[in-house]
Amino acid sequence: MKLSELGEFGLIERIRKVTPKGRGVRLGIGDDAAWVECEGRSFLITSDLLIEGIHFDFRWTSFYGLGYKTLAVNLSDLAAMGGRPAYLTLSLGIPVDFKTENIEKFYRGIRTLAVQSGVSLVGGDTSLSERFFISASLVGHAPYGAITRGGGKAGDDLYVTGTLGDATLGLELLRRKKSKAGKDAAFLISRHHFPTARLKAGLTLAKERLAKAMIDVSDGLLQDLGHLCKASGIGAVIWQEALPLSRAYRSAAGKAGLFYALAGGEDYELLFSLRSHHRSRLEKAKRRMGVPVTHIGKCVPADQGIRVINSKGQPLAIPPVGYDHFKVRR
Repeated sequence: MKLSELGEFGLIERIRKVTPKGRGVRLGIGDDAAWVECEGRSFLITSDLLIEGIHFDFRWTSFYGLGYKTLAVNLSDLAAMGGRPAYLTLSLGIPVDFKTENIEKFYRGIRTLAVQSGVSLVGGDTSLSERFFISASLVGHAPYGAITRGGGKAGDDLYVTGTLGDATLGLELLRRKKSKAGKDAAFLISRHHFPTARLKAGLTLAKERLAKAMIDVSDGLLQDLGHLCKASGIGAVIWQEALPLSRAYRSAAGKAGLFYALAGGEDYELLFSLRSHHRSRLEKAKRRMGVPVTHIGKCVPADQGIRVINSKGQPLAIPPVGYDHFKVRR
């Protein structure tokens, strides 16, 4: 079978099945981060690749912004587990004609967010490469226990932080060369270049034992919801009218409507399930989460699948799901 048929997540599942779990592994392949223990302490470990021409384009991406985003996407994985970040290792493949000043700008972007989030860069590697290639690994702690994707139950409420679709719509504006189209465009493009990892929200949800299953929205709401539902053995109903959309998104989306909110990625918001009888506790905790939280749907039995319905209860046609490295045509 070709990778174009199997897809990224099918490949990950095959790798998971043939990989032994090993000593001290509380949670291995298949979640936002691994959860391991060593000599009585537990750690969260996550890693990401960013490759020029696949994940970023220097026609509209600055080296500073790329450094910032490199750390942000890893921080988001730990946020989705209720984690607190600590140490970063960073390996780069660098074309020989790159200017040293640009690599320094890249590291300044890393440093800006590292200082804000309490992360120390402790090592890595460099190599010659035909294109700019970034491999980052982040280690952190789960002070209140890790939140996995697998704790949701039918009857749970579904919530999401922040707003949806902004980052992908911002990327679309860049591709259309509309980066100077006013404040709305500037906001959406900033959401693409400088995502906010919801560390405070994730830690609060873990400390208060509120989120029962959680994932960050990196590949699109519907696709990431599918991962959460599969891990939890449930289905889901999403309410169209409840989807949180920014004013800029509503202004700029046009005929695309909800497409980017449902199928776009890189918002790095947190999607989580909550027992319905904990709603009042969540209302009290919201003030400490540092970001708005919206009730967008319900968890249902697995045989009901995943549906998006309008205010009349009618199902909507679900758009193609989010990003898959091996199934996407380039």
